[in-house]
Amino acid sequence: MKITVLVGGVGGARFLQGVRHLLGSTPFPASGSDPTESGNSVTAVVNVGDDAWMHGVRICPDLDTCMYTLGDGIDTERGWGRQDETWNAKAELAAYGADPDWFGLGDRDLATHLIRTQMLDAGYRLSDITAALCKRWQPGVRLLPVTDDRHETHVVVTRPTEVDRSAQEPADPEQATSEGSDTKVAIHFQEWWVRYRAGITTHGFAQVGSEDARPAPGVVEAIEDADVVLLAPSNPVVSIGAILSVPGIRAALRATAAPVVGVSPVIGGAPLRGMADECLSVIGVPTTAEAVGAHYGARAHAGLLDGWLIAPEDTAHIPGVATGCAPLLMSSPAATAQMVRDACALVGVDTPEVDNS
Repeated sequence: MKITVLVGGVGGARFLQGVRHLLGSTPFPASGSDPTESGNSVTAVVNVGDDAWMHGVRICPDLDTCMYTLGDGIDTERGWGRQDETWNAKAELAAYGADPDWFGLGDRDLATHLIRTQMLDAGYRLSDITAALCKRWQPGVRLLPVTDDRHETHVVVTRPTEVDRSAQEPADPEQATSEGSDTKVAIHFQEWWVRYRAGITTHGFAQVGSEDARPAPGVVEAIEDADVVLLAPSNPVVSIGAILSVPGIRAALRATAAPVVGVSPVIGGAPLRGMADECLSVIGVPTTAEAVGAHYGARAHAGLLDGWLIAPEDTAHIPGVATGCAPLLMSSPAATAQMVRDACALVGVDTPEVDNS
């Protein structure tokens, strides 16, 4: 069985743990899509919209979160970054007054970014670099960046008066909003979320580089050859939405013979974690399971979904989409594996029984 999953961030990484628990580990890197001994394979198409250059290195938060989580190197309390991390480089950069001072890199994590940057400078593609990094981590899932090209998420905001290049402290969002000018500017997603916690007046999102971006090698094929394609319960705007904005991805999802099933990131009218509600409000979509499913749309009506899995406490009626209910708390890989199984069952795709041991 072949499952392809579109993922981003912490929730996406945990969802992949459940898929791997259900189907077993996929050798990666190997010769591309080599199946496991059981004949199963899992491919993750990962968001790169959060990627940024800071302090001279290329940072790929979602790729690294997936790699560290699946490789048992993640800080489980934070949900991102390395376990047993130290912050000496961050302290030294602050002592030098280096910008940006609002984004910290742990020492262990920095090593990953240094290797990635060296390989980029040598001319390697991001997809090849990801495979090389995974030789150490052995995630048991084939991790593919959605594109090797620049495809950064930027946010159009009203620039607060006190925010400029010389600012050394993050502005207070409430003060920034009340004292801000009417100047609209685009800032990187990382600044919007890490520095301002999405607390400044926001007008929209834009993908920088999207016009020239193309799917990375193997991405379209993974969608075309899958038995089922899953949209993880990741942020529908800046994670899944950023993936979908790469030219060619929507077309591949609409053309694949595989059913496409999404898992709601909203439980009881609120995101389980993260900032999906802030992002959804910017684009005018209510934070409900039904509204998010309708945002993706039915494949039968020029959208993407054949199935939509929601929590028992939610309701959703989306014409043309098979809707089902199941517990969506990813409390363990086994619980998440059952969620994956329920999602596949919505569209008649049989999967192995969940091993709860």
